[in-house]
Amino acid sequence: MTLHLIKLCVGIETPDDLRALQHGRRMAVGDALVHTTRMMPRRASEVLTDGALYWVMKGAIRCRQTILDLEAVTDPETGRSACRIHLDPAVVDTEAWPWRPFQGWRYLAAEQAPPDRRTVPGADGDDVAAMPDEMRDALREMGLL
Repeated sequence: MTLHLIKLCVGIETPDDLRALQHGRRMAVGDALVHTTRMMPRRASEVLTDGALYWVMKGAIRCRQTILDLEAVTDPETGRSACRIHLDPAVVDTEAWPWRPFQGWRYLAAEQAPPDRRTVPGADGDDVAAMPDEMRDALREMGLL
């Protein structure tokens, strides 16, 4: 069974901002893309089975990245145990699903995860993907999407 992680992306407003930040870090540090957090998931085997890290930005889940590995490490500054989440560099936009703030990370069941956002209108004439984010969010709040 696949299990995902969800985490707040503090100070980042859009998936494009996240892409730019991570690209800059990779250029400065090297190809490895990791995010360090304090706690190691106890259900790591489920997370490593096609799991992803879903990012919450501006009160909604807006994108995800595939988790490649979870590594237990010791924080050199504090001496505390930590977890490095190795991420695929590809940031995949998802439908914006409202999510309340929380601390740390949380598990996210596969059935609770938002679908990937379509980047082009479908062959059936669906233009939802072409709408601006604000319009799509407003229509979703009204229950029309």
